[in-house]
Formats: sequence, C-alpha cells, structure tokens
Amino acid sequence: MRLLHTMLRVGDLQRSIDFYTRVMGMRLLRTTERPEQQYSLAFVGYGANPEHAEIELTYNHGVDRYEMGSAYGHIAIEVPDAYAACDKIRANGGQVTREAGPVKGGSTVIAFVTDPDGYKIELIERKPG
Repeated sequence: MRLLHTMLRVGDLQRSIDFYTRVMGMRLLRTTERPEQQYSLAFVGYGANPEHAEIELTYNHGVDRYEMGSAYGHIAIEVPDAYAACDKIRANGGQVTREAGPVKGGSTVIAFVTDPDGYKIELIERKPG
C-alpha cells in the first residue's frame, strides 16, 4: 500500500494551479473536465504516480469558497533549505504564515505557507545527503 494523492476542494481552479506550479514549484500533471457532473480536476506534484504522491485540486462548478473546518491540519513538503524556500515563495507572491526556524522544543527547521484557499503547507527542511 502507498499514498496516491490528497484531494483539496478549491474555489478557483486556475488560481490554485498557478499557486502550486508558480509559487510552490510543482508541475501540472493532468486535468479532467466533467461538465455533466459539474466539476473539474487538476493534478499537481513534483512528479507523477507511481513514483510520487500528487495533489488533486477539485473545483465544483459554481462553488467559490469552502469552510476550512477544525479537523484539517496541513500538507508537508520536504525542502533542502526552508529559509530559501520561504524567500522564493514570498518573491513569487505566496504567503508565508510562519517564518523558517526550529520547531518548538527541537532542532528541525520548519516553516508554513498558506495557499489561496487557506490550506496550510508545512515546509520541513532536510539537507541533501
């Protein structure tokens, strides 16, 4: 067994594609249009299945926002340098909501960014090698 993808409902599909590709550096892997069922999908990621897990962005036609709820936490992404990743994300128009620095009570460097729909993304620094 393995993780295939995580689905996020988004209020503006193109806005979300732009964020995940331009700001977060992912690739648009594929799209699906289901006009009869009134939804559109876009899959983004740093690579495609089966080697990588993906994010499925789901746009339900006519729905431009969702309530976040209290159960959702975040998506975590490994980065080689959290400080540099924050600088790049900010330079590309992304919102850094927790600057890079050690996690409370530990030494692992983390940061948080928020996507256009309010989903939180944790950056976890892991040096190559």
